[in-house]
Amino acid sequence: MTDETGILARDENMTEAFANEAAALLGDKGFTRDSDTIEPWLTDWRGRYTGKALGMASPADAQELSALVKLCVKHGVPIVPQGGNSGMVGGATPDKSGRALLLSTRRMDVISVDPEAREAKCGAGAILEHLHDAAEAKNLRFPLSLGGKGSATIGGLVSTNAGGTQVLRHGVMRSLVLGLEVVMPDGAILDLTSPLKKDNRGFDLKQIFIGSEGTLGIVTAAVVKLSPAIAERRVVWTGLGDLHAARRLLLHCERELGGALEGFEVLPESCYRTVIDYLPGAKPPLESHHVWHALLEFAADQEQAATLGDRVERCLAAAMEEGLFDDAAIAANETQAEAFWQLREMIAPAERAHARAVQHDISVPPADMPETLSVIEDALAQEFPDHEVRAFGHLGDGNIHLHVLAPANAADDWDFGKAKEVSARVYRIVSDRGGSISAEHGIGQDKLATLEETHDPAALELMRTIKEAVDPAGLLNPGKLVPLARGEANT
Repeated sequence: MTDETGILARDENMTEAFANEAAALLGDKGFTRDSDTIEPWLTDWRGRYTGKALGMASPADAQELSALVKLCVKHGVPIVPQGGNSGMVGGATPDKSGRALLLSTRRMDVISVDPEAREAKCGAGAILEHLHDAAEAKNLRFPLSLGGKGSATIGGLVSTNAGGTQVLRHGVMRSLVLGLEVVMPDGAILDLTSPLKKDNRGFDLKQIFIGSEGTLGIVTAAVVKLSPAIAERRVVWTGLGDLHAARRLLLHCERELGGALEGFEVLPESCYRTVIDYLPGAKPPLESHHVWHALLEFAADQEQAATLGDRVERCLAAAMEEGLFDDAAIAANETQAEAFWQLREMIAPAERAHARAVQHDISVPPADMPETLSVIEDALAQEFPDHEVRAFGHLGDGNIHLHVLAPANAADDWDFGKAKEVSARVYRIVSDRGGSISAEHGIGQDKLATLEETHDPAALELMRTIKEAVDPAGLLNPGKLVPLARGEANT
């Protein structure tokens, strides 16, 4: 027997021993090695990364997970946490070694709403849309929404510090999380769920885990902030000439209506037409052609509800007089308002069905967004003339989703060839202008090398130091978010 064969036999024996102990710990509902059950969760949402796993664990609560993590430490088994598997950067996909355990949080789906405190405690596997429904039943709302609300989980949103369409008024997930329950890399349960308004006992530890993509601890529950239900809203679709006009319209609405402006989304005609063609029965809000479109939402609580409609109409009339947009339609009812929003939320799936694309989730200071996009478009037109550039997203917070579509005759390896060259150019421009290569989707494995190339070396070193201190064995989501020290290889 050769040394290599002996090593393989030893690894197989260790895997079997771990699998047997995990099955005894979690039972049939909590652990499986059935390939048909696991297979759908081994590829990321965009279909760019596919890995292997020695099994899939689905613990029911923090206590079961704690025992499981201790078992993983005992056997040296890496853990890849996964919620709804709706991420965009391969952050919840294991590598191809088959050594890692895929950890599903989907059984941790309890939601409890406290209407008096305006808070909700959610298991990590709770679906965002279910939280919306639970809050609405108590005449409250959770003011974060995104296109994947039917599959995205609260744990995933916390781990990636998700944003969405209401950041302009309510902020990203970091602003909405009041407390966390986390299982640490050694299996200890860290209870940070007390939502104290004032707590000066040192570091705000929950912030370490928000946006850490499961590399420092595994979120099992979160206490989140709720807001009063919207008593009245106005959703408006406008047609504009360019992003500069959209920026001026945004500033006008903020000046005239302040906190009533809930969302401000922009999309070009190309994205708009792709969605119209993709959605059965979709009706264009405006009959005329426009280079750019902006979707606005204004909201008011009970006290301001009676006057919201008049205030919005006066605001838009003044903007029209100033030439800030060319045409507009105000949703006549809730059905039409939701139809307007669906046109925005279906951009990603519509484009996915339309053509292959490399997608960039970038941000710069909001005032610089129109100019940055112009610079990117000019650079790509010169260097990649057969590629189509499309940009849409959250102009109010400087976050634009920039998609570059592959040409019809693109090679099979385009995603990891020419697309990488496109992304490198985009990220260099954004970084040179003081922006971020990831506004809300995270780093995962997709942007790991780019982060090391573009981020402040001192910041990277601090990230490594924290990772090594908290997870010295490197078992939590290896190969994601935190670049290893130069010369080291991800395992």
